[in-house]
Amino acid sequence: MPAKRPEPDDPARPADMISRRFGRRLRQLRNERNWSLETLASRSGVSRSMISQIEREQANPTLAVTLRIAQAFGMPLAELVDAPGASATVQVIRHDDRAYHYRSDDLCRLRTLSPLNLEKDVELYELQLEPGGTLRSAPHFAGTREYLTVVKGSIRVESGDDSDSLHTGDSANYRADIPHAIINDGPHQALAILVVIYR
Repeated sequence: MPAKRPEPDDPARPADMISRRFGRRLRQLRNERNWSLETLASRSGVSRSMISQIEREQANPTLAVTLRIAQAFGMPLAELVDAPGASATVQVIRHDDRAYHYRSDDLCRLRTLSPLNLEKDVELYELQLEPGGTLRSAPHFAGTREYLTVVKGSIRVESGDDSDSLHTGDSANYRADIPHAIINDGPHQALAILVVIYR
């Protein structure tokens, strides 16, 4: 005898099951990161009320909303909705994805190269500085260090009262739990890869 087909309001129908699973998954990820509803709303551009309704299984988000939430968590869409076997093994960050442009102005451009969910663990950046451009930072958490490799140009690194000059191919690491700065002191554009490792 063939199985009974779910009626439109049958709670067992696949769409409702996906909605329930997504609501639980969203709440779990937010709690794991100690994010408030306001934090996720700010990072994703999705309203606090919509996120709350999704978590309470009172709303079915559009694909665009789901994608913005996935980007806020720094994970592929399939991984967010927890579709069995659908998780990609290759995760790509496109160069023009504005969600990963941490800072961008006339003299300094800082682009995140690592998934956003690794924030405050290990962070990888591409740093582009025009002549005279500076990336100046307040102290990070105690024990934080930065690892900088110059791809092209000349850069001066400052960490507290210490400083040193780097040129193409040079690398340096330094304390980042004190005031620090990366400065283009050359006549041409400088490009560097920056890794931040939190203790």
